[in-house]
Amino acid sequence: MTTNQFDVVIAGGGMAGSTLAHALLQALPSLSIAIIEQQAEPVSQVSFDSRSIALAAASCQLLAQWQLWPELKAKACAIKQILVSDRGHAGKTSLSADEYQLDALGYVLEVEHLGALLTQKLAQKQQITHFAPNVISRLDASADVQHIGLNDGTELSAKLLVIAEGGLSPSRSLAGFTVTERQYGQHAIIANLALSEPHRQRAFERFTEHGPIALLPLTEQRYSLVYTATDNDALALMQLDDAAFLARVQQAFGYRAGLFTGVGKRACYPLSLRLSGDIVRHRVALLGNSLHNLHPIAGQGFNLALRDIAQLVAQLQAQPNAIGSYAMLRAYQQQRSQDIATVSTATDALVRLFSNRSRLVALARNAGLVAMSLCDELKRPLAEQAMGFRS
Repeated sequence: MTTNQFDVVIAGGGMAGSTLAHALLQALPSLSIAIIEQQAEPVSQVSFDSRSIALAAASCQLLAQWQLWPELKAKACAIKQILVSDRGHAGKTSLSADEYQLDALGYVLEVEHLGALLTQKLAQKQQITHFAPNVISRLDASADVQHIGLNDGTELSAKLLVIAEGGLSPSRSLAGFTVTERQYGQHAIIANLALSEPHRQRAFERFTEHGPIALLPLTEQRYSLVYTATDNDALALMQLDDAAFLARVQQAFGYRAGLFTGVGKRACYPLSLRLSGDIVRHRVALLGNSLHNLHPIAGQGFNLALRDIAQLVAQLQAQPNAIGSYAMLRAYQQQRSQDIATVSTATDALVRLFSNRSRLVALARNAGLVAMSLCDELKRPLAEQAMGFRS
């Protein structure tokens, strides 16, 4: 049987995998790349649903470097201010783009726009071969390549296999990676909200006794809602009609963001922390949610994935004749380890801190929020993390 040979094979054609393919060919146009995708639909419909993502300022710089940002910016909404508060307590703080001499702290983009743009860009690349709908059924490593068997009998080989299939990646296990997981007992309900008044490009993170609620400003005077609730509460919320659900959100959040007048289609996702024990193995690298699947409380997941992509591209550029080599993959792992550990630890700590109903813990976290509101030096690390400049 003929084996299809490639420099890089990417397992997963969603946000992370497709962005990687585009960025790699921006840097190294001579690469031969294969994308293996489980679904038959074009990339714009694979994991590019009605969700929105908060792009940190540093992430927008990366997208500009890959010549994606000019077209995306026109469809994105700037975040000029982030307001953080704890319901029922005095503690609150805010971050403003003006404080840091920036046009915006970041932007909010509906994921479907990124999907449509990547579909268009990748369709123009003759260096890319798509295998869909397919999954990897077998992996066999040799010194110089990974031998990849697909479920339909197709045989591929790659100097480097990149697994970017998401948090429940089946290929990750085949490649021998182990994953640690912490279930939070929470679900995130995602929906878009209509407003009675302009949002003035303000984002909100409000911590309640039921879990955090985030509001991210969208174009056309809408908010993207991320409502965190316990598993049982989330099930009950999903069963409410639109009017009752909107009333529940208004009650939980309050009126600081204005009056919510309408809600779009709702989606619900279980929340957990999943981290791979390794970043690389022999001629295999993990990337995005296959490597680190975080709680959305801090909006860091895709921003972290973009930094994975940037570093993997940088290592291939630095060693174009050693794709997938031990030295190249070791450098990628060394460059990504600390950032991933820092962000995942901080995100997990936030979840536990703001999901704790202890009065003593509530007092401590509110003291922290008050202190940040009074002292810029205490607030700066939070701002730098939000903007993606601290890793």
